[in-house]
Amino acid sequence: MAQPVDSYTGLSRLKLFLALSRTPHGLLDMATPALGALLWLGRFPSFGVIILGLITTFAGYTAVYALNDVVDYRVDKEKLRRCGDLGTGCDLDAVMVRHPMAQGYLSFKEGVLWTVAWSMVAILGAYYLNPICIAIFIIGCALETVYCLLLKVSHLRTLISGGVKTAGAISGVFAVDPNPSPVFVAMLFFWLFSWEIGGQNVPNDWADIAEDRRLHAQTIPVRLGPDRANAVILGALLLTLMLSMVVYYVSPIPFEFPFMVASMATGVCFLILPAALLYITKAAQYAMALFNMASYYPLALFVIVIVKLSVG
Repeated sequence: MAQPVDSYTGLSRLKLFLALSRTPHGLLDMATPALGALLWLGRFPSFGVIILGLITTFAGYTAVYALNDVVDYRVDKEKLRRCGDLGTGCDLDAVMVRHPMAQGYLSFKEGVLWTVAWSMVAILGAYYLNPICIAIFIIGCALETVYCLLLKVSHLRTLISGGVKTAGAISGVFAVDPNPSPVFVAMLFFWLFSWEIGGQNVPNDWADIAEDRRLHAQTIPVRLGPDRANAVILGALLLTLMLSMVVYYVSPIPFEFPFMVASMATGVCFLILPAALLYITKAAQYAMALFNMASYYPLALFVIVIVKLSVG
């Protein structure tokens, strides 16, 4: 049951803005730029870079997730009108109020101001880290906008989502080194690209297949059907697992056998097993379970890398 608009005041109103930016998911995503930075640098950066990086990363994800709802404002209102309640209890993105602007809890103007304000913070932080990160952030925002606008145009927009999600990690690398290895950057890109496709974008669309059909949205599950969508998911995640080993190999960090095993086991538990369960059952609830599990994958690997750097 939706709460009345005027019931959100004070701190609860701040929660609406955090919901607009899907902050629980954004906090998890912050591990991705940090993971990319550590894998390339091979050591912990200075304290100042860590603090500035955390602020900039939080601002960047807060802005981009809010931008998604700003661009999709009319579509989300149409979805609410046609499909009813936008909340999905097991969706990590719906831990807080889902699409608060479309539901009337926040005005469109408030959403735009929130997005612009955090974008300015992200750009300022990126400037001090490495101006190249500003270009990456702007490209990421542009890709996110195109991705949203293609909702009813082409299911291939999922490829754009892969580019958006990799932008954070690439920025993390350039934030700690202005001249990283092109080979490492390319492998990092394709690794996280395949993770986003198989573990985030397509499973999320799979869970939303019923409402997307009513909206005439063009997604891989809608266009290709659940069976082929499951094949895309499983194939992308198997590729993710293989590419993770390539990234570890080209990283300057000497990963011993136990850490390689731990990383592989993480991929199997967080990606392959949930994907296999979805492939076998073809049940929408397992698509969302995969999405939620895969969201923790970069954070789990980040912890492994921190342990490795700490023990030497």
